[in-house]
Amino acid sequence: MIAVLKPGTTDQQRDNLCEWFKNMGLQVHVSQGEFHTIIGLLGDTSKVDINLLESLSIIESVKRITEPFKNANRKFHTDDSVIDVGGFKFGGGHFQVIAGPCSVESEEQIVGVAKRVKAAGANFLRGGAFKPRTSPYDFQGLHADGLKLLSLAKQQTGQPIVTEIMNINDLPLFEDADVIQVGARNMQNFDLLRELGRTDKVILIKRGLANTLKELLMSAEYVMAGGNERIILCERGIRTFETYTRNTLDLSAIPMLRELTHLPVVADPSHGTGKARLVEPMALAAAAAGADGLMIEVHPEPERALSDGAQSLTPDQFDRLMAKVHKIREAIQA
Repeated sequence: MIAVLKPGTTDQQRDNLCEWFKNMGLQVHVSQGEFHTIIGLLGDTSKVDINLLESLSIIESVKRITEPFKNANRKFHTDDSVIDVGGFKFGGGHFQVIAGPCSVESEEQIVGVAKRVKAAGANFLRGGAFKPRTSPYDFQGLHADGLKLLSLAKQQTGQPIVTEIMNINDLPLFEDADVIQVGARNMQNFDLLRELGRTDKVILIKRGLANTLKELLMSAEYVMAGGNERIILCERGIRTFETYTRNTLDLSAIPMLRELTHLPVVADPSHGTGKARLVEPMALAAAAAGADGLMIEVHPEPERALSDGAQSLTPDQFDRLMAKVHKIREAIQA
């Protein structure tokens, strides 16, 4: 349930109303917009007498929220959430590019790529230290050593780090990570999501391989229910009957999510297509569709990459892509 307050409502009147709700055993979420204040209520809202609530002089309207996701719901929070990571912002008109190799392989590789993508305009460095691979015989990542190499690259370039966690027990190793990524295979690892809800880290949640937007938002809700509202959503492609591409990048998810939620939405055309030659057109399409950012895989020698070389751009290709992304952003903001 949400209660929209009339303009001119004083802080004391708002606080008194919130205290009334809390005395009913309800959780209260206050969203202060430019023109309105919205009070979101979680819990057994059947205790609330809607007719009485609507009769109060400070109430403009009362609405019941039928969707199961509450904290992530735009009806609770009408303005875009802006997620600040080291001074770089996602959402609310801000746009960021996260770039780097699928896997951290060596100091030379990760530092070299970090410098190149930063020079091209990517403010964030991505790199996998823990790799969830389909085959147990494929490269699984450098684990803690990979995280140390990411920190080394961060020291040299100043870029915030985005890297994936797979196991709750590894959380202490992610102290230097700026954004913790929950991969597609862990999108519904609810124990992991609950634990991340107790942290103050920014959490990037990738849509699962065969999950609906509602299920993605419910995963965000798990984190937010724990108190952590610093969340970025990622459309990274879903599995369909199509076999020419690795996945099907669901571009319609971007405007749909922006309608449903206030959380920032980024797109990953690398995993969304699985083919390097398709990354550029789909990245540009995602930017045009209103994405708040892009996640792009870049490797100095894709043909020698230990994972996902087929979908990785070279630094030179990334340079050209970034120039075109800037033009798309300028066009849609004009």
